[in-house]
Amino acid sequence: MSRFRVLQFNMQFGQVWDEADPDHAPENLEATIAEIRRHKADIILLQEVEHAQPGGEQVQPPPNYTRLQEALAGYHSTFAYPRADPRELPFGIGLAIFSRTPLSDIVKRDLPSPPIEFDFFGTKTTPTDRVLIGARTVIDGHPLRIYNTHLLAFFMLGSTSEDNPEQRRTVANLLRESAGPTLLGGDFNTRKHESLVRQFGEVGYATVQQSEITWRRMPHVLDHVFYNAGLRCTGHQVCPTPASDHHALVADFEFAG
Repeated sequence: MSRFRVLQFNMQFGQVWDEADPDHAPENLEATIAEIRRHKADIILLQEVEHAQPGGEQVQPPPNYTRLQEALAGYHSTFAYPRADPRELPFGIGLAIFSRTPLSDIVKRDLPSPPIEFDFFGTKTTPTDRVLIGARTVIDGHPLRIYNTHLLAFFMLGSTSEDNPEQRRTVANLLRESAGPTLLGGDFNTRKHESLVRQFGEVGYATVQQSEITWRRMPHVLDHVFYNAGLRCTGHQVCPTPASDHHALVADFEFAG
């Protein structure tokens, strides 16, 4: 029975955790790399790979992703920014998938955000779009579809993803259409995660865990690895780390049947 390990990690563009002043903690990409390496994962799903630039500029080639490619020699990978937008705020941006086995059939799906107005340090603005990426790989003869996403944090805007369901619905429909063993990782930014787990359960996907918090700033389970009946989760661990404001989530799988 073929087994493999998945690492789900919102790396917050390499900004480390400082309990006293988290918003102004330094960036240390080498600490991020050390955290990623120590889990010895076969598939690595990363969010907030890059630091968003003023005016929505998207640096090419992406500097953090380029350094990760160098550090993770032997892995195959793909990366995508969301749709470029001058409203982009100075937080983390961009998704990456790394895999020990070759990746093919790369996909990118834009996830539009609704025009919810909010105040950012005295300026009225609306949220930028999010993105989902995907790829196929083959592990010991078994095909596997991989997805990675980072949804909008509606709870930070005084709303909820239940009241604004389109991003979640788009992802759920994509999962429903996927044939064969499939997994989805990401930062789903849903404070009341039970409704997310229930929604994806209705299209045949379970999460590896929903009891341990994964975000240091608030006691929420934001990070998940979902999987369908083609896979069996044989173990998981939420791993606190000073390398981000998110904990790392590690899950071990085998192909079912």
